[in-house]
Amino acid sequence: MKWYKKDQHFLIDEQVLGRIIEYSHLNSSDTVLEIGAGFGNLTEKLARRAGKVIAIEVDPELASSLNRFENVEVIVGDAMKQDFPHFNKVISNLPYSISSPVTFKLLDYKFDMGILMYQHEFAKRMVAAANSKDYGRLSIAVQYRANVEIIEVVPRLAFSTPPQVNSAIVRLVTRPPPYEVKDVDFFMKFITAAFSQRRKKIRNAILNNAAFLGIPGEALEKLPLDIIGRRAETISPEELAKLSDILFEEKI
Repeated sequence: MKWYKKDQHFLIDEQVLGRIIEYSHLNSSDTVLEIGAGFGNLTEKLARRAGKVIAIEVDPELASSLNRFENVEVIVGDAMKQDFPHFNKVISNLPYSISSPVTFKLLDYKFDMGILMYQHEFAKRMVAAANSKDYGRLSIAVQYRANVEIIEVVPRLAFSTPPQVNSAIVRLVTRPPPYEVKDVDFFMKFITAAFSQRRKKIRNAILNNAAFLGIPGEALEKLPLDIIGRRAETISPEELAKLSDILFEEKI
């Protein structure tokens, strides 16, 4: 029997698989992207409802089993190294080891909806609001580009090779950002710096990351004292965007 990587947890619970399909509201006009198709447990159900399924699977042996579906295009390779073909929905039990990078990659594409499986703790960070322990860079970066909600918590025994923790099904719906920033790349870099020292006031986190941000230390003098005297987890995304815009203008 072939040994699989630790993050390959194959969803086998038929009821959970069925609910994923229902959450997806599929019809024959949909082109679905599935990342980490595995044995095709979900792929088969997607193929019955959607017009086309694009299944990406890095393991050639697993990928070969997906050719049994007529309306499934199989891409054998690493999802992080592939340009995604056109799709309007993404429905996947994602490999947990690439949860963060693959989510950010997906958000660079335009699509109608995502129904995605994550570790529950990761999903809670995606949906978190300010003043909560789960709030951070991931929360802000995802919510800047999409509405996100947890629609179901999935127990570990729903998987073959159960993970150590529960999982969660998340709905992602892309939309325009709810607030503007002067430079998106700098803003994403800024929030990385802002949450790098969660227990300290954001003033210290910015000062300690001045070189990383490409700003002079004296740039902090331009920032509102009522904001930089707080910890990052207490500061709203809009307030963080304000700080980012000020610092962007001070870049060396």
